[in-house]
Amino acid sequence: MSGRHANRSRGHRAVRAPDRAGTPRAIADWTGGLPVFVPQGYEPGYDYPLLVWVSDPLGDHVDLARVMPRLSLRNFVAVRAAGGATAVWQAVDLVAARLSIHPRRIWLVGCGSAGTEAFRIACRHPESFAGVVSLGGGFPLDESLFGRVDAVRRLAMLHCCTAAEAEASAAHTDRTLRLFHAAGAMLAMRIYPETNRLSRLMLADVNRWLMEETCGAAAGTGAAVAG
Repeated sequence: MSGRHANRSRGHRAVRAPDRAGTPRAIADWTGGLPVFVPQGYEPGYDYPLLVWVSDPLGDHVDLARVMPRLSLRNFVAVRAAGGATAVWQAVDLVAARLSIHPRRIWLVGCGSAGTEAFRIACRHPESFAGVVSLGGGFPLDESLFGRVDAVRRLAMLHCCTAAEAEASAAHTDRTLRLFHAAGAMLAMRIYPETNRLSRLMLADVNRWLMEETCGAAAGTGAAVAG
């Protein structure tokens, strides 16, 4: 994908208006059924960050029309990819050909095992993404994903999980933080008392973190843990 979509973000087309409740719809008139979320007040002249939601082939699909308004109504274009690197490239190319997307602000997002897959894809193709958000999916250890450490080191990564998940995977989390610390890579980890990985609080924090990273307001390095 690197370089393939960089010059394809100018084929703009008028998008469907928000519904009566003010919530933009996931549109499918030019996507071949691929779920796409267009932010409220979409401006064709602004290069939006793109959130690519990686799907879990064994779990429920994230409903962009329900989840994205909880995360942000205005800040991002979003698309749901079927899972796997090839599907991600196809989703990005399709959206970037129609909507105004910043080619260096493409984020992978996944829930559960899809979050683990998002980590995997980003670390194998670090030049193509700004970073990763995993909601409940642990980092895939023992897969040599830091083979290109200089490129992976620049990726911003966020791992959100529930308190129960953190307790159940304490040893895995400890190994993950040690790995990131040794590599000098960036990982923020946030733990929540809720049991819902897509709670309003968690998604609001994801929005703030993404905007801080996008705008350069939070340029921390190394592994960090926040409650």
